[in-house]
Amino acid sequence: MKDPSKLKVKSRNERFAQKIATRISREIPFQDNPYITERSLIRGFDQLDLARTRSFSEVVFLLLRGELPTKEQSDLFETLLVALCNPGPRHPATRAAMNAGAGKTRCVHILPIALSVLGGAHLGGEEVEASMRFIRQKRHQQPESVAETLIKHVTPPAEGDFHIVPGFGRRFGDIDIMPHQFANLLLELDGAGMALKWANNFVWVLNKSGYGWLATGVAAATFVDLGFHPRVGASLFQFIGSPGVLAHGNEMLGKPMTALPFIDDEHYFIEG
Repeated sequence: MKDPSKLKVKSRNERFAQKIATRISREIPFQDNPYITERSLIRGFDQLDLARTRSFSEVVFLLLRGELPTKEQSDLFETLLVALCNPGPRHPATRAAMNAGAGKTRCVHILPIALSVLGGAHLGGEEVEASMRFIRQKRHQQPESVAETLIKHVTPPAEGDFHIVPGFGRRFGDIDIMPHQFANLLLELDGAGMALKWANNFVWVLNKSGYGWLATGVAAATFVDLGFHPRVGASLFQFIGSPGVLAHGNEMLGKPMTALPFIDDEHYFIEG
């Protein structure tokens, strides 16, 4: 092993920025104290004007896309926000929040705990990102052909969850009904675009073999139509589900651990 004192140190010739640069916010300082903001702009729009005239979902869209949504985009985005705001107690992220609440976790830590699960590869943000990339890659191909090829080359388990591709598959051994209802609702809107329509035709073939929409796939197709990048879609999915997991976690605050079921030995196993 070389003597560290004799190793040559090479400069990367990198210089740190003198100031933080952002295209999202502009803060106009108070004349008597430059550290206090007197006026704030979001993507060039006065924040007070936005608060007076725009909805929360429109401003979220502005922050992440860099422009205010059209009426059609706004309706589509708002509908998705409501449809996916509560993942429900069967979702692993919600269960994490409930366990944290009953486990005497400080209330400010419940949401971060749940979001770490809601960002995962199983029914979470990572799956949304992968699903968006799949849809973007395949949407110019015939959806029926893509689905038929996938079905031919997979052997699903006899029971449990199975995702034939990210965002599409089955839950608890069957087609998940609610995501289908969400997708149908979104498809009725004028803002529904090529991605949602392509994915719906893709699902139509998958249904014949017992696969269907997952909530992550519905989110992914909608995000593609709204012009979000897959990396943004991953975290945006976490954001959308945060009210539901937070509510479930807060509901368990102050309750004893016995308020949750305890898995008996018969149903507890570790896969080898």
